[in-house]
Amino acid sequence: MRGPAWLRGLSPRRRLLLAVVAVLLAAAGTLTAVAATRTGAPQEGVPAQERLGPVLLVPGYGGSRGGLLTLAEHIRDAGREAEVLTLTGDGTGDLLGQVEVLTDAVDAAYGRGAPSVDVIGYSAGGVVARLWVAREGGDHQARRVITLGAPLHGARIAGVGGALVPGACPVACQQLTPGSALLRSFESEPLPPALPWLSVWTENDETVTPPDSARLAGAVNVSLQQICTSSRIGHGDLPTDPAVTGLVLRALGSAPLAAPTRCP
Repeated sequence: MRGPAWLRGLSPRRRLLLAVVAVLLAAAGTLTAVAATRTGAPQEGVPAQERLGPVLLVPGYGGSRGGLLTLAEHIRDAGREAEVLTLTGDGTGDLLGQVEVLTDAVDAAYGRGAPSVDVIGYSAGGVVARLWVAREGGDHQARRVITLGAPLHGARIAGVGGALVPGACPVACQQLTPGSALLRSFESEPLPPALPWLSVWTENDETVTPPDSARLAGAVNVSLQQICTSSRIGHGDLPTDPAVTGLVLRALGSAPLAAPTRCP
């Protein structure tokens, strides 16, 4: 085929230039399509608060899923889809590797047609959620984030363990030491204002010390004992405690996220 008359009238050099431009435009379109497939988020960038999709639960250090499976069952009983993620390795490796697990799960949810995704991070899983928002643009993918007993500013026990027994503190343990390079990478970054975030902790936490390491600027921060004054639960009870479950279920609703005024 000889092509249109206007094209035949161009010099060979101009025709070559047009061909190069066409290839570059096609490549740009392909890259845009791949990026859209990777992020999976709705085109408007932030999932609508009234469009309720699946809930992804991220385990803490060591990867134990037991308590979160109980919480996930309550979420399903409330009519929502819930999935407890399985961390790579034994759950004590690089937290950035666990961010990839969460990223893949979110992409898969949107790939199945989910209208939104909510994320719950327990303990170190809350740090994974914060890293995901800071490094992977999670604020454009998550409808809401809830963290339970998350050492967002580190846990003293991690630093003490590494000092007392050198070499006995795995990578994630080192990353959870107060002042670690990984924690500093997001501590100074403000929480995206469009992302509703609930952070809950117990003052009786003996694992994440100080307990208010879970406090996050810009989030709805709730010390359980502020509203449930008789509560004596510890760190390991957070995913299964009825009052905490009540707070989580309320926060997963479509009403605006607000600080609770009474014990569920």
